[in-house]
Amino acid sequence: MDGSFFVKGMVVNTRERFLEVMNFNTNVRSLKWEFGYWGETINNWYAHGLPKKNYPKIETQITTPTSTLYTYAWSNRGKGVNRLPNGFPVMAGGLYWPTQGFALDNDVRSHFKMDYTQVMVDVNLLWDPMFEIKVLQEDDASMTYIDIDGVKRMYLKDEATIPTSLEWPIKDKASWEKLKAERLNTKNISTRFPKNWNELVKEYKNRDYPLALGGYPHGFFGTLSHLIGYENLFMWYALEPELIHDILKTFTDLWITVYEEVLKQVEVDHLQIWEDISFGKGPMISPAMVKEFMCPYIKQVVDFLKARGVNIILLDTDGDCNSIIPLFMEAGVTGMYPFETHCGMDIVKVRKQYPKLQILGGIPKSEIQLGKKRIDEILEPVEKVLKTGGYIPFGDHFIPPDVNFENFSYYRNKLNGLINAKGDL
Repeated sequence: MDGSFFVKGMVVNTRERFLEVMNFNTNVRSLKWEFGYWGETINNWYAHGLPKKNYPKIETQITTPTSTLYTYAWSNRGKGVNRLPNGFPVMAGGLYWPTQGFALDNDVRSHFKMDYTQVMVDVNLLWDPMFEIKVLQEDDASMTYIDIDGVKRMYLKDEATIPTSLEWPIKDKASWEKLKAERLNTKNISTRFPKNWNELVKEYKNRDYPLALGGYPHGFFGTLSHLIGYENLFMWYALEPELIHDILKTFTDLWITVYEEVLKQVEVDHLQIWEDISFGKGPMISPAMVKEFMCPYIKQVVDFLKARGVNIILLDTDGDCNSIIPLFMEAGVTGMYPFETHCGMDIVKVRKQYPKLQILGGIPKSEIQLGKKRIDEILEPVEKVLKTGGYIPFGDHFIPPDVNFENFSYYRNKLNGLINAKGDL
């Protein structure tokens, strides 16, 4: 992208702005996004001053695992719910939508004059056919069921958080070979597109927002942990490395085949890779394992996309990812997020070490509740990195319910002021 969208003083749309910011054009203000909010957070804000004009909607229709995984649980088995569950996430731009059946915020965005979200191409990148949903046990407190990705989960109705995985469809080599033969056939890619694909293509072609491929739960560590389970995966890296490579190669080939068909019909702006490979003290696997089991496959997909004009490659991981940033960049990743500060991620240090790494997030979400003085302090590094370009600032994960509307309002207005200081609208 050569920056040709921007003319100084011209109002650009969200898609054009995203491309310019990711291209380090410092003449363009950054995006006004948040990663997202918990349902309890939004409900608290409505009770304390947020105008309720367009309450977040919980979808009930299941299309593909890319957009509506967990929808069956969230929507109360297709009947819909009238109030956001406390543990239900609401998207706000920094994390793409649709994903995981989460709702999209409109009222916070409208109230604070924020930008529209980035959107994920809705196409099935997992099993085809999808698994049939099967309820195994249910009472007033919980529901145990098989979801569309074949994972057995428990949904706790009162807590109403993301369902907990209990069993995974890839149990051993035999189960993998069966799944690969029955549900990963690439001969008829058209069955992987949702029924409303033609309407989506028309919308995508006339969009004013950034459009991405990939997303949750698609990654080169993420998909394996999602379909195998963390403990099994960690053992298999050592005991079944050939099996791991076969799984990765199969999904990599599948994704390239699907992406090729999508790109014949739609121009896409970026790729989103979901990994969540890191925790508070570092990555869950060693850099050597990242280099062996992830990087070659990331590079294969990235090379395919970059050859077709998709040059922005974003990777989502929580935790302390300092040690593996250079490995991902070497494989072709151009940006990362959400840079959780309580895990030791410092966006000023990251920017100095990697001047051309696109950075998203990096604001300590829980410290917003500490009041104006602390908010001013946590926005100081944001102001510094904004000046370098290639940065979209937002809370380093979903805004928690202990952040009240008064403190969030001060923070968001102050952050918007820093963003607006770029001068364009």
